[in-house]
Amino acid sequence: MARLPDERDPEAGLLVPHEQADLATATTPLLNPADRESATYSSVPPTPGPSASDVRKDQHQQHSSAAVLKIVLVLLLGAFTANADGSLVLATHPTIASEFNALSASNWLFVSFSLAGAATQAMCGKLSDIYGRRALIITAYTLFAAGCLIVGAGTSMGQVILGRVVSGAGGSGLTILAMLIISDLVPLREAAAWQSYLNLAATTGRSLGGPLGGWLADTIGWRWSFLSQVPIFILAILLTSVYLPGKTKDQDEGPGAKTASLARIDFPGAILLALTMVTFLLPFEIGGSDFSWSHPVIPGLFAAALVFGGLFVLVEGRWASEPIFPLGLLRIRNVVFGYIITGTQCAAQLGLMFSVPLYFQVTKRASNTVAGAYLFPAVAGNAVGAIVAGAVIKRTGHYKLVLLAASSISAVSYVLLLLRWHGHTTVWEALYIIPGGLGTGAVQTGVFVAVQAATDPAYKAAALGGIWLSVMVGSVIGMTAVSAATMQIMAWTLSSTLQERGVAQNVIAKIVDKATSDINYIDRAEPAVAAAVVEAYVRGLSASHIVSLTFSAIAILAAIFLRNHKI
Repeated sequence: MARLPDERDPEAGLLVPHEQADLATATTPLLNPADRESATYSSVPPTPGPSASDVRKDQHQQHSSAAVLKIVLVLLLGAFTANADGSLVLATHPTIASEFNALSASNWLFVSFSLAGAATQAMCGKLSDIYGRRALIITAYTLFAAGCLIVGAGTSMGQVILGRVVSGAGGSGLTILAMLIISDLVPLREAAAWQSYLNLAATTGRSLGGPLGGWLADTIGWRWSFLSQVPIFILAILLTSVYLPGKTKDQDEGPGAKTASLARIDFPGAILLALTMVTFLLPFEIGGSDFSWSHPVIPGLFAAALVFGGLFVLVEGRWASEPIFPLGLLRIRNVVFGYIITGTQCAAQLGLMFSVPLYFQVTKRASNTVAGAYLFPAVAGNAVGAIVAGAVIKRTGHYKLVLLAASSISAVSYVLLLLRWHGHTTVWEALYIIPGGLGTGAVQTGVFVAVQAATDPAYKAAALGGIWLSVMVGSVIGMTAVSAATMQIMAWTLSSTLQERGVAQNVIAKIVDKATSDINYIDRAEPAVAAAVVEAYVRGLSASHIVSLTFSAIAILAAIFLRNHKI
């Protein structure tokens, strides 16, 4: 297997592994033993040649700003629509499932999409290295559109879930491919700013998708929420074919690019990584709902993930000539800590997205639409944070301070929620979630730069693909942890309160079951019981803020250990 050096120094001459290993085979290291002892990315002495930053700039001089703008606008169209899809499913999934008398299975509209993405994402970057970014993003758009068509025309819940699987397989590549295309076209320092516009489009899509999907469902039917996406993706395919180059110079630089073929694809590694991700994430999706956490299925899936993960490491480390994910990337400090920052920050943000609507539904008896609207300050903060971070990085060339500040700002939000949200929240106090959104948006842009700055361009696709996987893992774990903490503390508090009032144990069990399974039980319960339920939920949601704060604290610690390379 080709091994990666520990890190590269952008101030030194660029050490490109494949240039030193033209004759390397599956069993030949990229560096000779003597070289490995004396040379790493951080120890190569300066040379009279161009620096890494200069090399990157030279690689991108062929693309004018106008050409880049046209391409990015096409990417914005795809990013907006794909993210709008996610929020419109949130708004319409009860209606969709109810039409097929399968409300209890509505969560599979999300689970199927997420697991399909986890299973296919690892292949996207590598395939784009071999066949070009344009071919892969067109494929991703096609799959997403086909999935929407299947959902819109579905006559059973099974067909609808199948459509979500197909869309998930396409959606997994949209984010990573957009990041790769931008990094192919512009120097890294400018890429941060362009990436922030993608984040803005994604945020806008998430903001508008829910209300738009709800409106379509109420007027012409939920099916048109999906069918209307098909012509948009067809337009994106046509524009991509016209404006996006079929191949960029960066793609020619990957090891063995001239022999592009299916033989270069690490199918065993890709399959094992997909199985690892699916078996690891599935318990978090079904635990506590479809199966109790003590059910044998849950530990069985975790055990399977451990086995598949071990086999993946074995295959990648011993036999893969072009690994789907080079394990040497995990020896690079900024890559590892970048993934940790992304995963924990997303976990904290998902906790916020879970707790805020629920808090206002409980304390103010807000409708679903109004409760969801309370998330807008955080969503707007995402967009602003991404743009500000991109501008700062472009101007200063520094990303470590941006990531440290972003993680710290997010923590402020969770502290304020913990201290001030106790059931009687004013309009101004509802804005306490803004710092959480700002921090997450800035982190997305900063990690995009930090990971690229620390890795060789030959491994860019794999390194950026790892960011997407960390987002998925962090999101699933964060949602599960926050939900479990909220419900456990809520049930314990409610039981204790009712016990103190002398309520019989069998009655307590029924009340707790109703309160945890139906938020509208508050309206049907006796006033004294309803007040106890509200207080129990408030305490449970306070626990969720502690969980989010913990994730945010981990992100701060990880940011401290980053190295800031000049870009």
